Amino acid sequence: MFDARLRRVVKRVLPNFLQRMLYPFEALVFERLSRFAAELPENSLVLDAGAGECQYESLFAGHRYVGLDSTVGDASWDYSRLDVIGDLESIPLSTSLVDAVISVVVLEHTREPKRVVAEMARVTAQQGKLFLVVPDQWEVHQIPNDFFRFTRYGVEYILRESGFRVIAIEAVGGFGWLMSRRSINALTFFQGGLKWPIFFLLAARLHLRWRTPG
Repeated sequence: MFDARLRRVVKRVLPNFLQRMLYPFEALVFERLSRFAAELPENSLVLDAGAGECQYESLFAGHRYVGLDSTVGDASWDYSRLDVIGDLESIPLSTSLVDAVISVVVLEHTREPKRVVAEMARVTAQQGKLFLVVPDQWEVHQIPNDFFRFTRYGVEYILRESGFRVIAIEAVGGFGWLMSRRSINALTFFQGGLKWPIFFLLAARLHLRWRTPG
């Protein structure tokens, strides 16, 4: 996985188009979440279930954002912006309280994903919405708290069993994205100190290798 320090440096230093090249999946998530936020009624109460460092808070500026996390993920993360510290298997919020729930690459880190989604359904108002992102082919990360991967059929089953009505399921990435991500992750040795320039050069080369046809 990318070093958390690298992500912070990238966000401060690199222009957006280079960030999109290095992190295409993350860029797509931001785009889809921005659209999701824009479609919500003004001043909606939005729960970020598994918020981590609350990196999506800025996308919900016109709403009431609540960041919830158990704080057992990445040890290098800054959890100081969280609003609630709690277990996703027993979300400490009232039934039908929130207008929307977002949860981005969190479900694979829960021991009981079906129970977690049921809790999301419980705290969501009747006409509320869920934006859920889960991995299918990602590398093992945040050891030892990495338990599951999900096919679109598994996700649909869990959602329906929990009471959600599935509006759309979108598969993103593909072989090129997968190989690019795994190849770049193999360069973790170069993440640090004076080795950062080498990392960026090799990462860019690998990214172009797998993103370019032929």
